Amino acid sequence: MSTELTESAVPPPTNPPTDPSAESPSAPSRRTFIATTTAVGGAVVAGGLVAGSALPGATEAAAAEAPPSSRVSLTVNGERHTVTVDNRTSLLDLLREHLDLPGSKKGCNAGACGACTVLVGGRRVNSCLTLAVRLDGADVTTIEGLADGDQLHPLQKAFIEEDAFQCGYCTPGQIMSGVGCIQEGHAGSKDEIREWMSGNLCRCGCYVKIVRAVEQTAHGK
Repeated sequence: MSTELTESAVPPPTNPPTDPSAESPSAPSRRTFIATTTAVGGAVVAGGLVAGSALPGATEAAAAEAPPSSRVSLTVNGERHTVTVDNRTSLLDLLREHLDLPGSKKGCNAGACGACTVLVGGRRVNSCLTLAVRLDGADVTTIEGLADGDQLHPLQKAFIEEDAFQCGYCTPGQIMSGVGCIQEGHAGSKDEIREWMSGNLCRCGCYVKIVRAVEQTAHGK
């Protein structure tokens, strides 16, 4: 008796293996899709990716996030200056970075060493802690403006005569503080000078000679 092959006995046709390299470039993988859209911020369209420009409003948002600035006019060493600065700019950075007056030194930048001391209206201030925008119309004197041309200030001369410095980094602040100390009437004795200049640190340890220079200047010796 003959047998017939039924349809169910015939093995189903097999599909050829898919070659990943033969995929259409317009249909990226999930990994490529995520990486590309994250990297370039492109726009997704049917059938693929189209790289686009920055999102609308990005420029406006960046401008809105820019720090506020102000226009400041002040007199420094007898010369009037008008500058526009970030509202967070310190007087020290204004002097050094905007007005090219590097004599005032940035030591601790926290008001603890006195290397940045300048005079504002004749009074001593730590310029690293003083916001420039608060000094509109102020009169500032730095170490560069203390001498009269080639004629040194008496305290500058005294520092040289007493050899009151070594590395010299703290010297501008020491001299400006000493001048302020004398003008404020706090240089009557060595102890008073030490007390009123205690905010100015000298890492070289020249305190004895610094006090002597201030005392000499205060008493006109």
